[in-house]
Amino acid sequence: MPALDYQTAFHLAPIGLVLSRERIIEDCNDELASIFGCPREALIGQSFQILYPSADEFERIGARIPPIMTAQGSYADDRIMKRANGELFWCHVTGRAQRRADPHAAGVWTFEDLSATRRVAVELTPREREIAAQLVTGKTSKQIGRALDISPRTVDVYRARLMRKYDTGNATELLQRLLGH
Repeated sequence: MPALDYQTAFHLAPIGLVLSRERIIEDCNDELASIFGCPREALIGQSFQILYPSADEFERIGARIPPIMTAQGSYADDRIMKRANGELFWCHVTGRAQRRADPHAAGVWTFEDLSATRRVAVELTPREREIAAQLVTGKTSKQIGRALDISPRTVDVYRARLMRKYDTGNATELLQRLLGH
């Protein structure tokens, strides 16, 4: 039996793995390709932007990563991503930079498909997806506003829109629907 080396472990990992440089996929494993529904070779050399529902979300999330990663050493969130066939799904993303001071220069990222327990049940705008992703972490409107650089009142407006779209009567019901309960 051949020895288990780091490259074999990378490719056999039961979670999507990416080695990145300047938000470009330098290498990825077959699990990532499976999650996003395209051949591994089609992802290598591509911008992470192809994994996002919109260019706007790619830019906004990309701008949020450096200060958090520089301060904490890693970054993690649950967000809505896009498969090659256009299907939107919830995904847990975690990353660590090779150098904290330059988070996008080079890093390792994991992607975990959450669609088995959390569905994207309604059509959402990019901003609604961002607000939903923040709501599932339990943040207040004020905290979400700070994280997204918008006012708490704007967060409340989007929360109300999400409640209408998910046909919920209160924030607790909305959170339960977003979490797939």
